[in-house]
Amino acid sequence: MTPIPKPLPISRVPPPSPSPTRTFFTASSLAALAVAALTTADPAAKAAAARAMAAAWREGALQVGVAAPPDRPARPVRPELRRPGDMPKRRGAGSPENRIALLHALAHIELNAIDLACDILARFPEADMPREFHDDWVSVADEEAKHFGMLSARLAELGGAYGDLPAHDGLWQAAEETAGDLLARLAIVPLVLEARGLDVTPKMIGDLKRAGDETSAAVLGVIYEEEIGHVGIGRRWFLFECERRALDPAQAWGTLVRKHFRGVLKPPFNDEARIAAGLVPAEYAALAESV
Repeated sequence: MTPIPKPLPISRVPPPSPSPTRTFFTASSLAALAVAALTTADPAAKAAAARAMAAAWREGALQVGVAAPPDRPARPVRPELRRPGDMPKRRGAGSPENRIALLHALAHIELNAIDLACDILARFPEADMPREFHDDWVSVADEEAKHFGMLSARLAELGGAYGDLPAHDGLWQAAEETAGDLLARLAIVPLVLEARGLDVTPKMIGDLKRAGDETSAAVLGVIYEEEIGHVGIGRRWFLFECERRALDPAQAWGTLVRKHFRGVLKPPFNDEARIAAGLVPAEYAALAESV
């Protein structure tokens, strides 16, 4: 298993104070650049737009701003999007074709993750979050774009390309379900969907290594370590927003998952990685028994 970073001290660090003011839209705002990435259809260009947004934000020249995100991000003509239940079942990583299918599915997840991070930066201006919130989600968008690039490059080395195979639209369904509430978005996307990635990625890495594909395994290793941080960012801001709303985090999370998640929380859970991200085993284990 890829080494896991030290646990993030999320639950032990006081959350930052809310920002007292909100900066409104300018042509060079962070929100405008996030929307520009969302409305870019070409996958490589979308990833480049997210990385350029991150670089501009870190230079310190951007205001947060306000801009209206689309209901759905722009998508290329290919891949064909299907319902999750209509997707062919993936079979291990023993053959080159199966490895391409695995990496293609992961590239699709990372492309959606770029849009999810950009969407959270643009969709909730009324939440009036502190600058650290934007710092964190800009970092997530940047790393998701990096992940997409790594997977695309590896696909090319194996003779494939993103768009060659069908993909499902389940991740954006979760975004649509939580578009009206920042707390719900944090509860479902990082703390359920991305946390599930922590559970399944170590097995994928092991399968790739057993198939002799150390290069693909190394790509997934980088993604795995950084996704622990992404789940941790989601947990941090979920706790922050619960405190602002005077909500018990465990109760709030359970209520939101039951209301908004159209799936099942099922073991086995990667407790080591989840704890490193700040998740509490008793909370998700209890919810898995009741969802």
